[in-house]
Amino acid sequence: MEHSKQIVTFLLELRRAAKGLLIAILVFAVAIFFLSSGLLNFFQEHLKEKLYFFSVAGPFLSHVKISLFASLYLLMPWIMHVIWKAMGQPFGMSNTRRFWFVFSTCALFYCGTIFCYMITLPYGIKFLLGFQSEHLKPIISITKFVNFITIFILAFGVIFELPVFMVFSAGIGVSRDVYIKNRRFAILGIAILSALLTPTPDVVNMALMGVPLLLLYELGILVIKIFNMDKPKISPPAETPSK
Repeated sequence: MEHSKQIVTFLLELRRAAKGLLIAILVFAVAIFFLSSGLLNFFQEHLKEKLYFFSVAGPFLSHVKISLFASLYLLMPWIMHVIWKAMGQPFGMSNTRRFWFVFSTCALFYCGTIFCYMITLPYGIKFLLGFQSEHLKPIISITKFVNFITIFILAFGVIFELPVFMVFSAGIGVSRDVYIKNRRFAILGIAILSALLTPTPDVVNMALMGVPLLLLYELGILVIKIFNMDKPKISPPAETPSK
């Protein structure tokens, strides 16, 4: 019952700030739209192939998606601030603790996206395009390419938040022992997630995502232990014997 009230309070606080945040995202997206051609070229560096479009609105919509992606990317610190500020009241979070949650969330998000762009995507795209031959040439749609790149990079940024989720859950009552005892299930889940989200299901690409996630899982356990962040459990009062 208590957790339900906390969730409702969080959603109400989030709704109050959502309007201003949404306006900021749209304003940034409109401003970035005029630079979207350069961003597309930046993403296309790993592809080294021409892009094609198969509908009249295809290029325009692709540039809109890139602009929205860039806007979300640049405004991520504000987004995280809004989310953790909304968390503060229902979960009794101090300003200092909220600052560190915002900082850690943003740092891990950007680390995940950079890791994806610099390491995972080049290997994945190289592998996928390796099947072309003299008689089999790729014709890559700009729409599909932009969807693939933006969703994939954002997904990496989100899943790199794993230690933050673990630390926060420890603060609201999930013991560190839960993560230790269920480590084998976590490894299985990470393997499945890596197979689903990486561009190719080969062992190398799965390892490029799975190994960092496993290290982040262990990091979450270590942080909980070092800072003793398990929420102390309140024992029920002992029953007094009736006379």
